[in-house]
Amino acid sequence: MSERGSVVWVDASAGASGDMLLGALLSAGVPREVIASAVRAVAPEPVALAPEAVRRGGFAAIRCHVTVADSTQHRTWSDIRSLLAEAPLDPAVRSLATAVFARLAEAEASVHGTTPDHVHFHEVGALDAIADVVGVCAGFAHLAADSVVVSPVAVGSGEITGAHGSMPVPPPAVARLLQGVPSYAGRAGAPRMELCTPTGAALLTTLATGWGPQPRMTTRVVGTGAGGRDPAGYANVLRILVGDPAEVLPATEQRGSARPTGEVVIEANVDDLDPRLWPGVIDALLAAGASDAWLSPITMKKGRPAYTLHALVPPAAAAGVRRAIFEQTSTIGLREHAVDKHALPREVVSVDVDGQVVAVKLARLDGEIVNVQPEWEDVARAAGALGRPANDVLAAAQAAAHALRR
Repeated sequence: MSERGSVVWVDASAGASGDMLLGALLSAGVPREVIASAVRAVAPEPVALAPEAVRRGGFAAIRCHVTVADSTQHRTWSDIRSLLAEAPLDPAVRSLATAVFARLAEAEASVHGTTPDHVHFHEVGALDAIADVVGVCAGFAHLAADSVVVSPVAVGSGEITGAHGSMPVPPPAVARLLQGVPSYAGRAGAPRMELCTPTGAALLTTLATGWGPQPRMTTRVVGTGAGGRDPAGYANVLRILVGDPAEVLPATEQRGSARPTGEVVIEANVDDLDPRLWPGVIDALLAAGASDAWLSPITMKKGRPAYTLHALVPPAAAAGVRRAIFEQTSTIGLREHAVDKHALPREVVSVDVDGQVVAVKLARLDGEIVNVQPEWEDVARAAGALGRPANDVLAAAQAAAHALRR
């Protein structure tokens, strides 16, 4: 099992499916029994996993065959929810798998114009989908990474034939699942076929704490999972890189200058929350790990006044901040996008103002102090103790801190 603080990057530039993710996890060293035991706990009929070493476009990879009993039963989301709730699963695996199936059900319901509990579709109920979802969730829970970053997802092109006839690629459920996240047809030379399945899309969008290229990391292990098809001249594989966060400074970049770090902005529009609650909401988001949180006044449809809640979040804290927003506000939906944050290194020093200690935050650019900011709480306390106006104490603290430049 990976240690907390580790990072996983998922390279989905050739597409994604449940069996590709299973193969990559096994290739990365997740014990087969970890995955198999979780699948057995949920599957109502026999399911077997059979890993096979294969080659795809020059890559050595693991192809994970999922063998299921012959069954014509199409289970609904309600059926699967009950199976997950009653199975003897690790709570982290149960939570992840439930979220994946819920996402699948919502996507299919949206496509077919019904509700998740009433949709009947084999993608959720089929035994191989149960094995893929539960097995992948067990594998990622075993890795226990704080951050899971996913590359833009290759979806393919052309047409496929489904239960409802010919459909364009990406099919409607995949397009719906990948709304709001980076995706594209595929890299140069990609075959005209479906590269990302609904199960793969649901898994990635549930597991991801961030999206983009490989983050700065020290890679410890690489896992490569193979898809079922082997098109000529195209490596049909999904890779998982597992490692630790790493600070990498280019030779031209001096320590102490502003450096970009990948973060996520999570947002929600809210028009029905008592304004007196907002300070507590902001505090809760910061406590959940947000780097910053703020409100923007907006006007919504029909002239309704509202706010957009923004949170700037390290990828590792994204899940906790999402939960805090849902728990602390009335919103039922979020949007998020990846950003680069440029932050100057900072330090906190103490200065003396007539016997009162005031903390001051200093920011440096290439080793030179460029910003001085006394902590307001200390300024207010010192002003009260000295019987002086707060603006006088603020100016004195700034002057004392500026003296540190010399």
